[in-house]
Amino acid sequence: MKSILIVGLGRFGRHMARKLEEQGNSVLAVERSEERADNAINIVPNIQIGDAANEVFAQSLGVSNFDLCVIAIGDDFQTSLEITVLFKDLGAKFILARASRDVHRKLLLRNGADHVVYAEREMAERLAIKYGSKNLFDYIELTPEAAIYEMKVPESWYGKTILEKSVRTRYHISILATKKNGTISPLPQPEHVFSPEETLIVFGGKDAARDLLK
Repeated sequence: MKSILIVGLGRFGRHMARKLEEQGNSVLAVERSEERADNAINIVPNIQIGDAANEVFAQSLGVSNFDLCVIAIGDDFQTSLEITVLFKDLGAKFILARASRDVHRKLLLRNGADHVVYAEREMAERLAIKYGSKNLFDYIELTPEAAIYEMKVPESWYGKTILEKSVRTRYHISILATKKNGTISPLPQPEHVFSPEETLIVFGGKDAARDLLK
């Protein structure tokens, strides 16, 4: 269980709070609007009403005691940036901030945020990759350079083993699991024989699987 502070209970903040609560974490939410706080009380019971950009109020929260601080304000960049800088100065261990533009993302990272979520763009890119490729079924970006894919087995692999195809050295991907009839089998052995009935869950560079399926 982690202790988490969430600032802002708009749609993004509420979704974060709900999921974190479901996971059994200790969540404290901060919201300036009494109306928003009242609407979210059934999601996260521990809410304080106040302005997190106010240094006195922020100090009262004990920011440094939380494992994670989430700045979930996306429609007021100036306030989001001020809170990020203030929380970092107050000793926040890890700050996750939300951005709505690329320039905001860069500024937040330069001024104290440890990770910045650009939710709209990230979801749009994931859906474009997922639905824009005939043989790619899912895609999760882990870093700007690496991702996890669920992909169709290339026809030239049918009846061949992982070892025979030299998957890791030739294609620069690692097969994490195979999926067949809804059943996932993790970490297949080198002797595993590829079949057209299965899909592969692989880890590799962002373009590795897409290049393979061209």
